[in-house]
Amino acid sequence: MSKHIYITRHGESQWNVEQKVQGATDTPLTQKGIRQAHELALRIKAEKLPIDAVLCSPLNRAADTARIIAAENKLPVAVDPRLIEQNFGEFEGHEWAKHRGVFHEAKKMFAYDYNGGESMLRLAQRVYNLIDELKARSVSEGKTFLLVTHGGIARMFHSYFFSETNEEFSSTNIENCEIKEYCF
Repeated sequence: MSKHIYITRHGESQWNVEQKVQGATDTPLTQKGIRQAHELALRIKAEKLPIDAVLCSPLNRAADTARIIAAENKLPVAVDPRLIEQNFGEFEGHEWAKHRGVFHEAKKMFAYDYNGGESMLRLAQRVYNLIDELKARSVSEGKTFLLVTHGGIARMFHSYFFSETNEEFSSTNIENCEIKEYCF
């Protein structure tokens, strides 16, 4: 039985550079993002992380990162739509600097759907169900998974394993191609 799971955020995207909320908007990796994915792939290989399979979001910035990691480590990769970033509705495309603090505060309202997006509660249901499924698969198949996804998904993923206040939750962050390990 595998007792742990890994998660990483995609490499730098164009909207990361432009400091925009991207959510479910499909934005490409930058050249730096591609380099970050290759560097993470090499780190996984060098550290001999016991990863058996890669699962990723269908959005290009995550899927491209996952394909690079999987190819360089000779791992199977599969797209899982439950790993798509949260739809931030009215905040999609907003520049952080022009709306300083507004989006951060909105992330604390768990039933709010951002006027047409996906609420934190619906996101939690989607992510927690996936984690429960992967935990069961880890037991039955003895596999360790790497999830290649997005900041919002990583934030929700973290909340599954740790108790947090609303402020801690909304401030939880993962850098591009940072990898984190969680134990079941």
